[in-house]
Amino acid sequence: MDTKSQAPVGILLALITAMSWGSLPIALKQVLVVMDPFTVVWYRFSIAAIVLGCILAVRCRLPSKAIFSRPRWLILVLVATCGLLGNFVLFSSSLQFLSPTASQVIGQLSPVGMMVASVIILKERMRVTQVIGALMLIFGLILFFNTSLIEIFTRLTDYTLGVIFGVGAATVWVIYGVAQKVLLRQLASPQILFLLYTLCSIALLPLASPAVLSQLSGWQFACLLFCGANTLVGYGALAEAMARWQAAQVSALVTLTPLFTLLFSDLLALAWPDFFAAPVLNFIGYLGAFVVVAGAMFSAIGHRWWPRRTEQNLVAKR
Repeated sequence: MDTKSQAPVGILLALITAMSWGSLPIALKQVLVVMDPFTVVWYRFSIAAIVLGCILAVRCRLPSKAIFSRPRWLILVLVATCGLLGNFVLFSSSLQFLSPTASQVIGQLSPVGMMVASVIILKERMRVTQVIGALMLIFGLILFFNTSLIEIFTRLTDYTLGVIFGVGAATVWVIYGVAQKVLLRQLASPQILFLLYTLCSIALLPLASPAVLSQLSGWQFACLLFCGANTLVGYGALAEAMARWQAAQVSALVTLTPLFTLLFSDLLALAWPDFFAAPVLNFIGYLGAFVVVAGAMFSAIGHRWWPRRTEQNLVAKR
């Protein structure tokens, strides 16, 4: 497959992923008014598992049962399940105390954690650009939370609890990311996601309260359906983007997610102020959001132009 000819499609799919994930916490916030995080996440996994299972069944691409007969792969599936489940539940829990934008900005810690884990566990090489990008990201987080830093580090308030949940969500996502990276040697991405969605929905069933569905308003029910579809579309578009375009560029575009959340939050607050609240940020906070995204993006693609610049400097010195 010619990656150059597929690049426009890859760009579109990566943007769909970023916009899907960017809009997700805004819809989740509406549903969490009535539903607890466990129930919301259970519905998200169940909807995604049913739809993706039907698609794979039609294509005769359901994962083989043999995966469960091999202890190594079975353990990896269970580890990935725990990571993804923990990420979804903790992220939803953080939204009970934080704005959608704040939750997404904290979520950008995931690539940094994945970078460190890849070096330690998968023995990958860490680039200078990744370190610089990580430092930019952390500095951006300090700017973003500039008005709340004292509260976060000195008092255990609801806001602090939301930040803790958000950091926890980003941390356990790394467990999922590393396990999935290894599982991709054995299964296709849609097959892995189907297994994880199914296992996560089974694991959450004892903690969920499906009957709460009847308490949702029509608007909240629509938001819940959107969240379920969003789970499928976001991860599905990401997998297809990776297949058609280079992973580094896809990762760079996906880092735009917090900016889409910020944009959608502002637009929706202007259009429907009774339903949506605009982010409460000063200029430094907005600047911090952009620095976080720039840092995550630099970690993903900075190495593509850094060596060239280094080479140019060496030539100039000669």
